Amino acid sequence: MADKNLGWSGIARLGLVQTSLGAIVVLTTSTINRVMIVELSFLAIIPGLLVAWHYALQILRPRWGHGSDNGGTRTRWIIGGMAVLAFGGFLAAVSAWVAATLFWAGLALAALAFTLIGIGVGAAGTSLLVLLAETVKQERRGAAATVVWTMMIAGFILTTVLAGHFLDPFSMTRLVGVAAAVTSIAFIVSTCAVWGIEKAHTKKADPKPAAEKLNFVVALREVWQDSDARRFAIFIFMSMLAYSAQDLILEPFAGFIFNFTPGQSTSLSGTQNSGVLIGMVVVGFASSFANRAKILTLRNWTVFGCLCSAVALIGLVGAAKVGADWPLKQNVFALGFSNGMFAVAAIGSMFSAAAGQSSREGIRMGLFGASQAIAFASGGLVGTVIVDVLKLFTHSNAISYGTVFGLEAALFIYSALLALRLGAQEKATVNPLVLAAQHDLG
Repeated sequence: MADKNLGWSGIARLGLVQTSLGAIVVLTTSTINRVMIVELSFLAIIPGLLVAWHYALQILRPRWGHGSDNGGTRTRWIIGGMAVLAFGGFLAAVSAWVAATLFWAGLALAALAFTLIGIGVGAAGTSLLVLLAETVKQERRGAAATVVWTMMIAGFILTTVLAGHFLDPFSMTRLVGVAAAVTSIAFIVSTCAVWGIEKAHTKKADPKPAAEKLNFVVALREVWQDSDARRFAIFIFMSMLAYSAQDLILEPFAGFIFNFTPGQSTSLSGTQNSGVLIGMVVVGFASSFANRAKILTLRNWTVFGCLCSAVALIGLVGAAKVGADWPLKQNVFALGFSNGMFAVAAIGSMFSAAAGQSSREGIRMGLFGASQAIAFASGGLVGTVIVDVLKLFTHSNAISYGTVFGLEAALFIYSALLALRLGAQEKATVNPLVLAAQHDLG
C-alpha cells in the first residue's frame, strides 16, 4: 500500500491530529464535567451518562473504518470527523451555559453534543490509525504509535493548563469563549497537519476479491475462542475500568473536599497528565534493558504500574479523610505517573498480542479496543453512580469519593494478578523508544 514511507516529520504531523483530538476531549470530559457537577449542581450521574454514551459509540469504530476503506480516502474522514468533534465540543460548553437557566434545554443540547463528540472521535481516530499503518514502514510503527500517543497526552496537558488559566475568574460566558478557541484551533491545526499526506504517501489499493473478505461474526468468534486473546481482552477491560473510574470524579472531588476553583481543578488534570507522560517515557527507556534484565519486561512493568496505581488511589482515600492538609497535587501526580507506566506497558503488550495472527490482526485489535471502550464507558458511569448513591445515604463527600477510590485500588490489584497470567510474548514486543533512536529522523 505504501508508495513512499512517512518520515518522522510526517509522523509528527499526524500526531498533531491526535493532539487536537485530545485537546477537545479533555475539555469536555474534565472541565465541562466539573462545571456540571459543581457549578450547576447536577447529579454526577448526568455527565457520567453523557461521557459513557460518547465512549459507547466507540464500539462502532470498525464500521467507520470500513466506511473509509470503501470511500478510498482517509483524509476526508479525518477532517470530517474533526469537524464534527469540534462542533460537539463547542456545543457541550453552550449546553452548560444554557442549562444554568433552562435545565431540560441544556440537557438536550448536551446529549446532542456528546453524540457528536463520540462520532467525531471514532471517525477521525480510526482513519488516523489506518493512515499511520498505511504510510509508516513496519519497523517504525511501534515508534509512531508512541509518538502519537505521547502527543495526545501533550494535548491534554496543554489544554488543561491554558484553559485553567483563562477560565479564572470563572463565568459561563468565559467557558463558552475558551471552548470556542480550543475547538477552532484544534480543527485548524488538525486539518493543516493531515492535508496532503495521504496523496503523497499512499496509492489507491485494488479492491479485495469477495473470496478474501472475512465474515465479521465468524472471525470474531474464532478470535474469542483463542484463550490468550480472551484472557487479554478481560485484562484490558478490568484494568481500564480501574483506570477510567476516577475520570469524572477527580475534579469534583478537588472542588468539594479541597475547595478548588474550576481553573485550579482543571490544572490538577494537567498535573495528572504530566505524570502520565513522564511514566510512559520512563517505561519506554527502562524496557530497553529487558534483554539484559528480565525483570524489566513489559509484562512486569504492567504489573508494577497496576500496583503503584493502587497505592496512589489508596492515598486519595486518605486525602478524602484528611482534607486540605493532604498533598493532593503530589498524590495526583503519583497516580498519573503510575497510570502512565501501566498504560504504555499494556499498549506494548496489546500490539504483541494482536501481531502475527494471519488475517486476524484487525479483529484481535478490534476486540481489545472494544474491551477498552466498554470499560471507559462503564468506568466513568459506575464511579459517578456510586458517588451519588453514597451521598444520598451518607451525606458525606469524603465517604462517597473515598469509597470509589478504594474500589479502584482493589480493581488495579486484581488487574495486576490477571497480568501475571498473561503470556510474556516479549520476543514479539518492540520497544518504541528504542526504535525511534535506531533510525535517522528523515
